[in-house]
Amino acid sequence: MKNLMLVAFCLLSLTGCASEYIIATNDGKMITTNEKPELDEETDMLHYQDEEGRDQQIQKSEVKQMIER
Repeated sequence: MKNLMLVAFCLLSLTGCASEYIIATNDGKMITTNEKPELDEETDMLHYQDEEGRDQQIQKSEVKQMIER
């Protein structure tokens, strides 16, 4: 029983680690992502997954602000 409670606690604590990020663009759009966007230094593009899990990218220069939610 203690092992089951320990496993349940560990699983619940891991779900709290995921963070959403909101990307505000220069033209006023708000993009919600399920994980922190990654910057590709060579292309200056931010890569992220949208709310539906599709891979997307946006030019770094089009991003006004990015905040963790």
